Amino acid sequence: MSTVVFLGFIAFSLYLAIRSKRGHNAQSVHDFFVASRQFGVYLVFFLAAGEIYSIGTMVGLPGGIYAKGATYGVWFLGYILLAYPIGYFIGPKMWEAGKKYNAITLPDLFKGHYQSRFLEVVVTVSAILFLIPWGQLQFTGLVAALKSLGWNLEPIYLIFISAFLAFIYIIISGVRATAYIAILKDILMVVAIVVAGVAVSWEFGVTEVFRVASAHVSNTMDTKQITFSMSTMFFQSLGFYMFPFAVQNFFTAKSANTIRKTQIAMPLYMLMYPFLIVASYYAISANLTLDNPNEAFFAAAVNLLPGWLLGLVTAGAALSGLLVLAGICLSIGPLVTRNLVPNIPESKQKTSTIFVIVTYLATSIVLTLFTPNLMLTIINTAYYGITQFFPGMMIILFFKGVKANAVALGIIVGQVLAILMYVNKIDLGGFNIGLICLLVNIIVLCTAHFLMKLCSKSMQTVLP
Repeated sequence: MSTVVFLGFIAFSLYLAIRSKRGHNAQSVHDFFVASRQFGVYLVFFLAAGEIYSIGTMVGLPGGIYAKGATYGVWFLGYILLAYPIGYFIGPKMWEAGKKYNAITLPDLFKGHYQSRFLEVVVTVSAILFLIPWGQLQFTGLVAALKSLGWNLEPIYLIFISAFLAFIYIIISGVRATAYIAILKDILMVVAIVVAGVAVSWEFGVTEVFRVASAHVSNTMDTKQITFSMSTMFFQSLGFYMFPFAVQNFFTAKSANTIRKTQIAMPLYMLMYPFLIVASYYAISANLTLDNPNEAFFAAAVNLLPGWLLGLVTAGAALSGLLVLAGICLSIGPLVTRNLVPNIPESKQKTSTIFVIVTYLATSIVLTLFTPNLMLTIINTAYYGITQFFPGMMIILFFKGVKANAVALGIIVGQVLAILMYVNKIDLGGFNIGLICLLVNIIVLCTAHFLMKLCSKSMQTVLP
């Protein structure tokens, strides 16, 4: 029964994707990637929420709590909530800049403002590199979700099924398809999480589940853990809207005020997290043996829910991963065809993007199969690099006259330093290494800018 319900929702999502194309059969590049900047409040809201509350919500947070205790998930909740006020103020500014420079991608903003090919390439290449693990994140979650249906298939087949569905969504009508599917996905995801949490409460009681789970995991934080949580919340809230797909979602709005309205309502989604935590604690208290911590939420669902509800839960989780995977593909495609290889005519960019998307999906599949990792660790790694765009973005939105090469140098130093520190497991007393690297980025940027400005004045003085 669970499989029938699951396939029914997947079929309905395909119908919605086809329905989204009505009246937009001959899509231009701008319509395919940013809906010609025509989306109203509701579509932008669901599209943005679809990217934010992804399969990482249903898989990554419970997996982290199951593996490392409840305190490990504190920053996960905090940085999302802290990001919304930031998005309220910078989101409309990003939309205005996007309209000014006729932008589709994040690097389009840097190219339009700084007029620097070198900086455009730096932003493009690093964005692509740090988006690769984000695709792995979705595939890892999708495998965990689909296994809950009891399908006796190897992970590679589940991954290929997921990649195929995401690809179908994309080629039907681009971002319009993902926006329509996002409505269904959000409804299913919220219902799934609430149902799982209520099932635990009904069967065992919240107090009892927390009491038993507390004997297995720590509910207190030492100074180092508090430092990590606070610094990570702050750091990742700055990088929350620096991801290429997040910027691209803003560009779909028909006005700056549309974005402001969506950000006001976003925190309402946080109401589902208590139910998710209850389900995570059940997986711990019931001593469920899992092959992977990422299966914690679905193990609870399998144990407590009837078949038809399990199908609904799995459909919500699967659509969460598929939607984000499609969104990543729609952002990484034009990064290559517009910014990395800028001489491709607009009339051919859409076709070229399909080949880029296939390549990206194949790369993510290989990484998922051969380099498995805890999903929350993957999230951190991506944020280390992507958040280094923040100073350059703030300059685009609020300042003028800053040297493009100084911005590029700051980004490169920040990203390289973050990866070196991560690989070598540098301990900074609990401080998020990405935040420290971001401060270094800003120092390098300011120093390089003033030195370049000083050299320019000196050259003007020397030369007649």
